[in-house]
Amino acid sequence: MSLRQMEYFLTVVDEASFTRAAEALHVTQSALSHQIKALERSVGGDLLERLPRGVRLTPMGRAFRPHAELAVRSAVQARRAARAAAGAEGGELHVAAVHSVAVGILPDVFARWRTAHPGVLLHLHEYATTEAMEEEVERGTADLAVGPAPHDWPGTVVTVGEEEIVLVVPLDDRFAGRTSVTLSELADRPWVRCAMEPVIEGQRFLDWACGRAGFRPYTAVYTEHTSTAVRMAAVGVGVCTAPSHIVGGAVGEDCVILTPDPPWRRPLTVFSRVPPTGAAEVFVDLLRTAWPVPAAAGPAATTALPAPACDAFPAGALG
Repeated sequence: MSLRQMEYFLTVVDEASFTRAAEALHVTQSALSHQIKALERSVGGDLLERLPRGVRLTPMGRAFRPHAELAVRSAVQARRAARAAAGAEGGELHVAAVHSVAVGILPDVFARWRTAHPGVLLHLHEYATTEAMEEEVERGTADLAVGPAPHDWPGTVVTVGEEEIVLVVPLDDRFAGRTSVTLSELADRPWVRCAMEPVIEGQRFLDWACGRAGFRPYTAVYTEHTSTAVRMAAVGVGVCTAPSHIVGGAVGEDCVILTPDPPWRRPLTVFSRVPPTGAAEVFVDLLRTAWPVPAAAGPAATTALPAPACDAFPAGALG
């Protein structure tokens, strides 16, 4: 059994056809069939059922497929890691991020990287939730991930900065002349919120935070992405919460940014399966210098935020 045979098998499964798979692999159909038969002999049975119009997995093939995918993925990751470890002037680097980080921070970081290390090809993988990002990084889709600190991560976690969560209102808002506001002052306002929020003490985050301020927030709109929520808030649909780095600069909206009193902040990290080396290590160092870290505040004056469950959620906006 060889890695090439497993790659051939997976291509046939994806294409559902020996003919299309042979074209995708740039091999003859007879050569492809020979390799698949050799693979089936090595495992002791048929992995594919040949049909008049295509193929489908046998029960044995269904059991074999996830292990073949893992083997092929691991081989790709091993080659990539080895090249990256050789230095930051060759190979490629796969970076995972939640939407708001990809839109609000990484363009500038990637621009600096391309200027300093044009020989390294960057691949950006965007995700809507931290959970999805963690799963894909663990599967080997990316070399490292940029976002809120993961829960119970078995690999390496490096803090590279701090994210400040702000409140967004339109230019004609009654608080437009101020720089900060308490939640209780917003008790009568509608909110633009994400359909998925982190849960604290059995409540969605904004319900929990506003409850501590003595009121229940009225939700006007649920959105899927932070950038959408900011646009909604900018035209007066309701107040929204968002990472400071995505408002104005990334989204480009004319709006007023208010700091909650006390401020909402949370650490942001780079995490990976193994300690970053070579190109990955250089990328982490660049993030440390490029990340917009808010002015420091004493512990008593800051509300530490939990890791978010949704890319657009206010105090937990991932992205």
